[in-house]
Amino acid sequence: MKLEVLTKNENQKVQKEIIIGIRDLINYKNLEPGDKLPSERMLSEKFNVSRSNVREAIHRLEFYGLLKSRPQSGTFVANIGVTALNGMIEDIIRLDEPEFKSLVETRILLELKTSRLAALRRTEGDLLKLNEALEAYKTKVINGEDAVQEDLLFHLAIAKASGNSTMNTFMLIITPEIITNFKKHHVCDADLAQRGISDHQAIFDAIKEKNPQLAKQKMKEHFKELYMYCYNV
Repeated sequence: MKLEVLTKNENQKVQKEIIIGIRDLINYKNLEPGDKLPSERMLSEKFNVSRSNVREAIHRLEFYGLLKSRPQSGTFVANIGVTALNGMIEDIIRLDEPEFKSLVETRILLELKTSRLAALRRTEGDLLKLNEALEAYKTKVINGEDAVQEDLLFHLAIAKASGNSTMNTFMLIITPEIITNFKKHHVCDADLAQRGISDHQAIFDAIKEKNPQLAKQKMKEHFKELYMYCYNV
């Protein structure tokens, strides 16, 4: 089974099956916190899937704190009780793919926070990165090109400047799905891209001036259409 021939839904199904298999293996072998799992190759053969599928499932369980990989050593059960581990895995495999509207709403909530924190914590290096992203966005829009990725890269630069690694990670997680679906859901029309130049500039200026309230307000104004999309106002 090769990853590249799987559809998105098929890949999600395979991931769930591997996660269930890892859970059953932990229970069958009575593995305790700190015990080592079989290698990726052995799990791949056991579940009859590719090693890349196994690796992706392990990374997902690592993200939720259920497994811990150590370079050159392997993958181990994290320091969590088996009952709790089973309960968390049940929750994980029941998770549905987030709706696009939910992703956008999450982005709005995150960015109102990151813009404020960026104005408080930004460094000169952060300003350089923000300005580079801003200029790249301007160039694409002025040339009449699709600037969705440049738009989101500007916002990711703000998340990085916030100095909050967790918020930055969340933005990195939801960004690919937003990029994929922006045009599909007609959230950002071409005429809004031009206005985005002045919006981005106002946000950048507020962060540069270290004015957190203004940065948050300008971000909120920038998201006017997204608010309307999410809340039907």
